[in-house]
Amino acid sequence: MASQPQIAPKKQQELQAQYTNFKNTLQQLAQKIGDIEQEAEEHKLVIDTLEPLPQDRTCFRMVNGVLVERTVADVLPTLKTNSDGLKQVLEDMLKQYKSKQSELDNWKKKNNIQVVQP
Repeated sequence: MASQPQIAPKKQQELQAQYTNFKNTLQQLAQKIGDIEQEAEEHKLVIDTLEPLPQDRTCFRMVNGVLVERTVADVLPTLKTNSDGLKQVLEDMLKQYKSKQSELDNWKKKNNIQVVQP
């Protein structure tokens, strides 16, 4: 059985801390991506529900915790703008996640790190 070269305990702790930091960052990004995806889906549902309705129909919208009465014509453009903004943020977050994942992979190669799954 071939033995692997021993790494100094201090260096090992340093590598473990860096790996943990990478994994935590990736997990946080994944959580944010999930939240944004959910919010974008909710916007899509509301837009799909409101579009076929008459433009002068009354609807209600929550603004800063206050329910306000508006018409479909007032609400739809704002919802579409918000939905487009969420899509852009989602794209940016996905790029950031892929970049961080690539950075982790390169770091693992550079430091000859092999993750053992239990």
